[in-house]
Amino acid sequence: MLTSTSLKELGLFSSSGAIQIGQRSLEGMGGIRPAISPIDGSDLATLRLAAADQVPDVISEAQKAFRIWRRVPAPKRGELVRRIGEKLREKKALLAEVVSWEVGKITQESLGEVQEMIDICDYAVGLSRQLFGLTIASERPHHRLMEQWHPLGPTLVITAFNFPVAVWAWNTMIALVCGNPIIWKPSEKAPLCALATHALVQEVLKEFPDVPDGLLSVMIGDSTLGQRLTQAPEIPLVSATGSVRMGKAVAQTVAQRLGRSLLELGGNNGMIVAPSAELDLAVRSIVFAAVGTCGQRCTTLRRLIVHRSIRENLLDRLKRIYNRLPIGNPRQAGILVGPLIDAAAFQAMQRALERAVQDGGIVTGGTRLTSGVPLGGYYVHPALVEMPAQTAIVREETFAPILYVLTYDDLEEAIALHNAVPQGLSSAILTNNLREAEYFLSPMGSDCGIANVNIGTSGAEIGGAFGGEKETGGGRESGSDSWKAYMRRVTNTINYSLELPLAQGIRFDID
Repeated sequence: MLTSTSLKELGLFSSSGAIQIGQRSLEGMGGIRPAISPIDGSDLATLRLAAADQVPDVISEAQKAFRIWRRVPAPKRGELVRRIGEKLREKKALLAEVVSWEVGKITQESLGEVQEMIDICDYAVGLSRQLFGLTIASERPHHRLMEQWHPLGPTLVITAFNFPVAVWAWNTMIALVCGNPIIWKPSEKAPLCALATHALVQEVLKEFPDVPDGLLSVMIGDSTLGQRLTQAPEIPLVSATGSVRMGKAVAQTVAQRLGRSLLELGGNNGMIVAPSAELDLAVRSIVFAAVGTCGQRCTTLRRLIVHRSIRENLLDRLKRIYNRLPIGNPRQAGILVGPLIDAAAFQAMQRALERAVQDGGIVTGGTRLTSGVPLGGYYVHPALVEMPAQTAIVREETFAPILYVLTYDDLEEAIALHNAVPQGLSSAILTNNLREAEYFLSPMGSDCGIANVNIGTSGAEIGGAFGGEKETGGGRESGSDSWKAYMRRVTNTINYSLELPLAQGIRFDID
């Protein structure tokens, strides 16, 4: 069980209100909600949620913080992020324990998630000295044309339960070095992860007395709270991770006030396995991508598109491995598949499998385990579903370990099948044929934001921009040039002459 000693060491219960503004802790004014562990259904804590009426005070503190933080040189902001990374290294195992208990990840995945936080801290520290603009050739003599990037303002980060701390870090560490305060609205299914993370960061902020309280805030609440936050014109950027339904609501609300949205939404990720693929490599890639986090990653592999010539061989291998997957308490060594997050996720999985059978699918697995696992958790056998075609249910994302298996005869057919879904996050092809690999990565190939060759669809590194197209939302987080989403661009023209030549050769003479 998640012990009070562990929580105390994280500083959790010394600041356990539903609203955290820097080192101030406030009780919520909303409804009561327990934090429930998917491992065994036990109550980990009980919180009174923040109410929508409490939003203005949090935003006001973030605005005050912005007026101070934007004046701090970016490398100095990077020093704060560096210290946060060090604190995360010190407390990595403890924070990973909270992640495992609250969202059901196996220990290795929880440790990996905290490592992502550490990695993005390292990345952001280096970035703090590289927030550069361009100098552009001017058509006018004795003029300089240039661009600068300035802090944007308070940023709202809405995170999902499946990556309860890493996605916050992707956004926050980059936003901090860019000069922005953060308001975090975590999933109501993972409040302790947010509170524990915030408590760790506050330990660091004690070393920075000049940093304003409102720089980092947390508000734990339901969708009503999220709606009120997204409506606020004082928040220029909303970064939201979650379902397509949620993302559409956020996008519409923010667009009505002409704000910015950075959306990371659904993924119905596909992998093409070509005749030349190394099957041992394919099996390892497929299994981790399909069953890791019990199928509850946005990058989970959900559609396997296999060449007819190798279909039966590959399916036989997968069935043998699926049959012996260690499923159970994610805190136990050797377990590879933990529980679904809750009963609703299990019910959604069963409805999807029923529809697949109605469409002619053949299901292997998919049933609930009730013995050898903790009572109160929703543990399932991951499902392999052999489909005659890409039916409506295959085109939907079900957040559960369901892998639909489809067959193809030529590569163009496979790519057309792969792209014929509303989502566009992650994709992969397994092949030893250079032409096939390059075609898959070309403009005629995958239409996703992530396209891989000879690895699975999940497990992205922080150095590359993360995100997708179509109903995935079009946002990009983490590495590359994603920092530009958190800043505003300013174009400057400087005239260092005594003349006033106009652009485009315009003459406007006055006496």
